[in-house]
Amino acid sequence: MKFSNGCWLLKEGYESFSPKQVFRTKLEKDMVTIYAPTNHIKHRGDTLGGVNLTIQITVPAPEVIRVQTIHYMGVVHKTPEFELNYNTNTSIQAEEDESQITITSGSLKLIITKNDWSMTYVRDKEMLTKSAGNDLAYVKTDWKGYAYDRGEEDNTYMRQQLSLSVGELIYGLGERFTPFVKNGQTVDIWNEDGGTSTEQSYKNIPFYITNKGYGVFVNHPEKVSFEVGTEQVTKAEFSVPGESLDYFVINGPTLKEVLTRYTDLTGKPALPAAWTFGLWLSTSFTTNYNEETVLNFVDGMFERGIALRVFHFDCFWMKDFCWCDFTWDSKVFPDPAGMLSRLKEKGLKICVWINPYIAQESTLFKEGAEGGFFLKRKDGSIWQWDMWQPGMAIVDFTNSDARKWYSDKLEALLAMGVDCFKTDFGERIPTDVIYADGSDPVKMHNYYTYLYNKTVYELIQRKKGKEEAILFARSATVGGQKFPVHWGGDCWSDYESMEESLRAGLSLMMSGFGYWSHDIGGFESTSTPDVYKRWAAFGLLSSHSRLHGSTSYRVPWVYDEEAVDVVRFFTKLKASIMPYLYKTAVETSITGIPTMRSMVLEFMEDKNCQYLDKQYMLGDSLLVAPIFNENGIAQYYLPKGSWTDYFTGETVEGNQWITKECGYLSIPLMVREHSIIAIGDQERADYDYANHVLLKVYELMEGKEAETIVYNVKGEKELSIKLLQNNGEIIITANAKKHYRIQFVNRKLHEVSNGTLTTIGADSIITPEILSDKLSCR
Repeated sequence: MKFSNGCWLLKEGYESFSPKQVFRTKLEKDMVTIYAPTNHIKHRGDTLGGVNLTIQITVPAPEVIRVQTIHYMGVVHKTPEFELNYNTNTSIQAEEDESQITITSGSLKLIITKNDWSMTYVRDKEMLTKSAGNDLAYVKTDWKGYAYDRGEEDNTYMRQQLSLSVGELIYGLGERFTPFVKNGQTVDIWNEDGGTSTEQSYKNIPFYITNKGYGVFVNHPEKVSFEVGTEQVTKAEFSVPGESLDYFVINGPTLKEVLTRYTDLTGKPALPAAWTFGLWLSTSFTTNYNEETVLNFVDGMFERGIALRVFHFDCFWMKDFCWCDFTWDSKVFPDPAGMLSRLKEKGLKICVWINPYIAQESTLFKEGAEGGFFLKRKDGSIWQWDMWQPGMAIVDFTNSDARKWYSDKLEALLAMGVDCFKTDFGERIPTDVIYADGSDPVKMHNYYTYLYNKTVYELIQRKKGKEEAILFARSATVGGQKFPVHWGGDCWSDYESMEESLRAGLSLMMSGFGYWSHDIGGFESTSTPDVYKRWAAFGLLSSHSRLHGSTSYRVPWVYDEEAVDVVRFFTKLKASIMPYLYKTAVETSITGIPTMRSMVLEFMEDKNCQYLDKQYMLGDSLLVAPIFNENGIAQYYLPKGSWTDYFTGETVEGNQWITKECGYLSIPLMVREHSIIAIGDQERADYDYANHVLLKVYELMEGKEAETIVYNVKGEKELSIKLLQNNGEIIITANAKKHYRIQFVNRKLHEVSNGTLTTIGADSIITPEILSDKLSCR
């Protein structure tokens, strides 16, 4: 939200009050409290009126500083609040002298000047960002000239502006389809069902990260308005309505370390089951289908050699006008339990579509109404409207009885054979309602999705175990990363939508989310065969891969036979790299560093990577550059170092842009130097990754250790290996439970100890004689 009229003036009718000095300080074991009047106190008479701000500073974790600024402390505290992980009793290191107060958290410091108010965040000796002058402000938008006039809360805001340095770039703020770098954008944190082609977003996260290696998390579930180099082009601004502001500054110094610390605070992405990384196929949305259609699709995929892993039933598994009643439409599915059993005999997992709305025609509407399970209007009546489902009501997930009621309905589906749920919607949540627990409806607008997805996720955890819990969710807020997986929403079926989907996914994963998917081929309308095939390559080199559409089917043979070849090829490719990809996923669940990474996240110091949003790193070693044009021309940037084409073995020096024409059975997939890629030989996503795994070694660097781990499908370590090259000799230290081989790509070896050496083309392959041992080769 903008408050000013140019550089010097406020908008007409607005007034702001900013700290002018530190009048009094209270240093306690776990908190520094500052009393900061908004006018200079020259004599006692100046203390008799005016706006005073109370600033509370804590250190909830190392390298993190929390700042809470409060005007009126007597305002009723409203819920909900984000579920955060931190120690509220952490001791604080603070020093005060005549001129300043210094709060220290590891290498991060906040320095507050006392007589001429300023707040400066410093890492070691480097200034990260600063707030001074009128940057921190209590703002009235209906100013009548009376400092004691509280007025309407809607007309009261708290604002902070933090300086942006020359060349400083902002990323994150959730899933955003607008430009990847957020400088110059106004971003309102307010979940909307707006598709993928506008500034609206399904997943709004009040957290940004900068290329200077720090992040800012604004701890407010309600609407947070960001002005990123807009109202003041040298400042990142955030504001919230009301009488207080709460934010955290999170140090790196690397972007990865910022994400690790942010997810320490807000929750780590849970580890999805290995089978979820396989190919998902949907009925699509408004298409006509029955069991015969479904079986034809499933059998058609298997007959064509495409290893389908999950089948998804979209909305019309239930009878029209009845969403949600969680009852199979008997006209098209007369034997749902038998059908699910038959599908599971084919080795499939089953997903069904749900949403948190109960239509008036649903058999559950009366049940929910009588139980008091729906959101209510202020007059006590049930909140209903006709958008999406006629007369629909919304489940109140603040009501524990409603949560149990909703969960019980889903539990019956799990018992029938359903494995997981696509938790659609959760964005169009009204604010003129009453919640059972008294939650503030404005704060609940964004937060609703957290309770919705948490309810469903925790049900699956209880019934199937933590390792099997999985959603396919569209909406999210802070902490939603704990309930994976999320997909990118309703996109069109063209290259522009494919590009904006990737941009949004990378933005989401710069905001604490670990795994991501999108509708291969696009959702709305029907893509050309060309777009479908290019999107299939991109989709099957994403963490999660789903074929889904709106008015048309997404099985590849409805496009052309070449599309079948493409889907088959990339499905097999993804299955083959699953030992590598699942290792990446396990690390994501531990560190919070996403599986799919923007180039700047992986190559923070390379200025050429700062704006790149049409390519990404899949894990730390594989670079993927989707093709976004009908000419098959790939254009991508390789950072400094040696890179190897995964398909051809060709080696290319980095620090340059590459232009390359690719057929449909190809995509720029480049391996970073000094990498070990673990490869399997199965066609489905979940298998025994460690058994006879092939470890492909690329361009070892002298004197620097290379290592990798292979986990099993339970996330347990089964193989670890380290390689160290010195003066042409490679020392290999392995700890393995099962047989493995090591392939040195583009390298001829001449001798090996404790192993057998073979040569294939330009590569050398070592088969160890003893599983856990030390080998050497040259």
